[in-house]
Amino acid sequence: MIMTMDAKVSNEDTRRHELADFLRGRRERLTPEAVGLPQGVRRRTPGLRREEVALLAGVGSTWYTWLEQGRDVRASAEVLSAIARALQLDPDERQHLFRLSDRPPPARLAGGAEEVPPALLRMLESMDRQPAYVLGRRWDILAWNPAAAAVFGDYGRLQGDARNIMHMVFANPEHRAKVVDWEVMAPIALANFRADSVRFAGDPDFDRLITFLRATSSEFEALWSRHEVSSAVAGFKRIDQPEVGRMVFEYTRLAVLDSSELKLVIYTPMQEEGTVEKLDRLLRSSS
Repeated sequence: MIMTMDAKVSNEDTRRHELADFLRGRRERLTPEAVGLPQGVRRRTPGLRREEVALLAGVGSTWYTWLEQGRDVRASAEVLSAIARALQLDPDERQHLFRLSDRPPPARLAGGAEEVPPALLRMLESMDRQPAYVLGRRWDILAWNPAAAAVFGDYGRLQGDARNIMHMVFANPEHRAKVVDWEVMAPIALANFRADSVRFAGDPDFDRLITFLRATSSEFEALWSRHEVSSAVAGFKRIDQPEVGRMVFEYTRLAVLDSSELKLVIYTPMQEEGTVEKLDRLLRSSS
């Protein structure tokens, strides 16, 4: 479907007015006491004044007023973050603010252990005939199901950075030997990783991993220097599994829609190379 210029303008107008209503509603729910301001004289309207939000966010009062009036002004990510803090937005509201402003929300620095929600763990366990695992923001494997362990090996034997997908692709000869089309798959995986990692520029955990791989793997260094990025989330992968031989899977990477950076990666066995039957054999022998 082709969008006309009039339709595009109309959509932008709608988004700006949604943003204005959202800001106004969140401003009116706050009290001066809640943000550390004196109550002052009696107020004619509930909540904070526009100039008080502007003061707390460190932006111009007139400019903030234009935002609430739905005018055609563009806020940077830094300014939106300041407004989110001033209005005491929770993570969901903050993300909504960025979406209404047509800006990608800045990612948080990694820091701290990642947790896989129980509901996602139950979903993972229920995929008894599809190898699957959960990736963290740095592409560390945080959880996996028995089918993934049967096909790819027990990730529990890997510790620290060794349980990272990029580490396995470029610094784990045993894992590399299983990937039939490594020369094709490795650049795609790295381009996807690079597209994700740019949101965490300066994060020490990312920097440590990337520095190690650039020094350890000449292939990683060569590919990293190309600065290629990709958003591909699906494809096919051929595996040489040590016990049953060649297997073919269709893989899909799904983002978990919450405030985390988790991704669920699912491998669906194909009919080629007798993959379905071979998976059944592996699952029976490992049970």
